[in-house]
Amino acid sequence: MTVAVQRLVAALDLGSTKVTAIIGEVTGDSRSWGLRILGVGTERSTGVRRGVIRDFEESVRAITKAMTDAERIAGIEVGTVYCGAGGEQLAQRISHGVASITGSEIRTSDLARVNDVASSVSFGHDQELLHAIPLDYLVDGQAGYADPVGMSGERVEAQVYILTARSSTLAHQRKAIEKAGWHVGEVVVEPLAASLAVLSPEEREMGAVLVDLGGGSTSVAIFQGGKLRYSASLRFAGGHLTSDLVHGLQITQAEAERIKERWGAAYAPMIPEVEVVEVATTGQGVKSVPRQLIAHIMHMRLQEVLELAYDEVARAGWSMAALPCGVVVTGGGAAAPGIVELTRDVFAAPVRIGVPADQLRGLVDRVAAPEYAVPVGLALWGARQVALGGGFGAGGKASPAVGRVLEPVRRWLQDFF
Repeated sequence: MTVAVQRLVAALDLGSTKVTAIIGEVTGDSRSWGLRILGVGTERSTGVRRGVIRDFEESVRAITKAMTDAERIAGIEVGTVYCGAGGEQLAQRISHGVASITGSEIRTSDLARVNDVASSVSFGHDQELLHAIPLDYLVDGQAGYADPVGMSGERVEAQVYILTARSSTLAHQRKAIEKAGWHVGEVVVEPLAASLAVLSPEEREMGAVLVDLGGGSTSVAIFQGGKLRYSASLRFAGGHLTSDLVHGLQITQAEAERIKERWGAAYAPMIPEVEVVEVATTGQGVKSVPRQLIAHIMHMRLQEVLELAYDEVARAGWSMAALPCGVVVTGGGAAAPGIVELTRDVFAAPVRIGVPADQLRGLVDRVAAPEYAVPVGLALWGARQVALGGGFGAGGKASPAVGRVLEPVRRWLQDFF
């Protein structure tokens, strides 16, 4: 089968425990688009920690292996990838802009101008703008307009949610990907990407919290009115679960990972007291351990992480009553049995596991797990951009001159869901 290059997208997720690459073909049109998964590659890696490359050569090795495997499965070579930004490198702020209305009524060009004014602010040293998301508009001082196009007035104001990342960190990431042999087309904030993979349009519109339990960090994101309203990154994540098991059971790191994946649980009350697991300890050989002890260790740490996530939601000024769709848990930690019950206890709200599935065809079984929310979301972001005519194919990119002219308007338009 021959696939048109301009209809291809490639995504690359540099996680704390592994690098994942996805290659797909964009299907449909701007009204009804989707993604056919053609190739998936994963490679374990220790090169990234909390969204920042700590070991450059290890990251290059893992990127090369993951991308090469994905290309081999897809039977296609690509040159340009969408990649994510997350963890400690991200910063956020609310910015305001004001512009006069040029005609008798507000036009799209007026909104483009006021959004650009709001996003053209000083971000401080070593910060790069990734997204400028319009949250609300005021017309002649009156607030509460999501889309004021067509209204009469003299001036329009915009409240814009600004997301930036450290320029030096992004430069390091781009350099590693380029050394591996590929080019970064666009960097997308990870919670935004993940939301495309695991949140329904109703959840994004009515209001939901997305909790991504990753290996190196946990992200918390609030969606309402179809837009990302707040995001935060927590230090505690899956790596801390492993460390807790190492110290609590006196076992090696590798054994802790095996135990966590095979026998772990997030909710101790669901594990029978009589169930016993054989583990290889560091000094006592193989010994029997109650599985409930393993669950207790994981329960305590995950409860702490989820309570911190709940505190972030409250700190942002939101209550769960204002987010009726509750919590969607995704990421590798969402695979732990009992995570729904534990999250429901902490948030006192509806909870479900976020698994990529919608809008996907092809090798869906290879990515139908919570841990693939970000890489699938990055591929979907690219597919959406291509379907709407504002993206680039995986085989190339728009000319730099065109990109400079279109970037301010394209940047805020693409953030509407």
